[in-house]
Amino acid sequence: MKVSSRSFTLGLVTAWYSSNIGVLLLNKYLLSNYGFRYPIFLTLCHMLACSLFSYIAINWFKLAPLQTLRSRLQFLKISALSLIFCLSVVAGNVSLRYLPVSFTQAVGATTPFFTAVFACFMTSKKESWLTYLALVPVVTGVIIATGGEPSFHLFGFIMCVGATAARALKSVLQGILLSSEAEKLNSMNLLMYMAPVAVIFLLVAALVMEENVVGITIALARDDVKILWYLIFNSALAYFVNLTNFLVTKHTSALTLQVLGNAKGAVAVVISILIFRNPVSVVGMLGYILTVIGVVLYSEAKKRSR
Repeated sequence: MKVSSRSFTLGLVTAWYSSNIGVLLLNKYLLSNYGFRYPIFLTLCHMLACSLFSYIAINWFKLAPLQTLRSRLQFLKISALSLIFCLSVVAGNVSLRYLPVSFTQAVGATTPFFTAVFACFMTSKKESWLTYLALVPVVTGVIIATGGEPSFHLFGFIMCVGATAARALKSVLQGILLSSEAEKLNSMNLLMYMAPVAVIFLLVAALVMEENVVGITIALARDDVKILWYLIFNSALAYFVNLTNFLVTKHTSALTLQVLGNAKGAVAVVISILIFRNPVSVVGMLGYILTVIGVVLYSEAKKRSR
């Protein structure tokens, strides 16, 4: 039984790593190398898949207990979270058009910094001085990595920072808006309710900002049918990221997921450099390593302060 349990957990962790890194690299390939320059439509495809598969996973396969919405106010709160979630994902996808994966991972590692800032201003929650001190190498590392990035692009950098900040804002807001026990939802149910709302936001945005994107995609598919398979596989993978997040946390712990997340960024950087052959500098890599060290120190400081 122990061997079987360990094998199952190892399989989950492997699936989590593969889906997380896979969707990141495929997004980069589609938006940058392949030339599919429609990040809003790509995110719309992701949310359509999340809407469908979340419903099937909860209502058909019972992978998580169904939690119903209790009020219109709760729905409005989830809609607000969904809007911020859309902004973070779209901005992250836009940044991949202009920046290498290695650099976006370095910037993305500063999420704890933005989380601490938002928590301080929005909830008046103060951390220990040791926790704030651990954020110094996080920010310093990104500054160093920015100065040493051969493929630096200002607009891509702004989008990447915006995506990171929006991700942190959603995390803090989720704790504020869904703080009561009656309104708390597990990640699977939250995704099931957020994704359809996100589809509406993204559909409007795609129609306005990416004119005739459906017609263009169909035309692309006539020339190269692989684009359809890329979009379908990428969208399914985007849902699988959320599913494996939930399952790894359920069968291990949130702390395990945090540790895996710290290592995932480094693995993604190495794989992306091997695949896309983007130039890297010693200064840039040292900056990224310093950021990762800061994130690990921040996690340890948070644990000690509890």
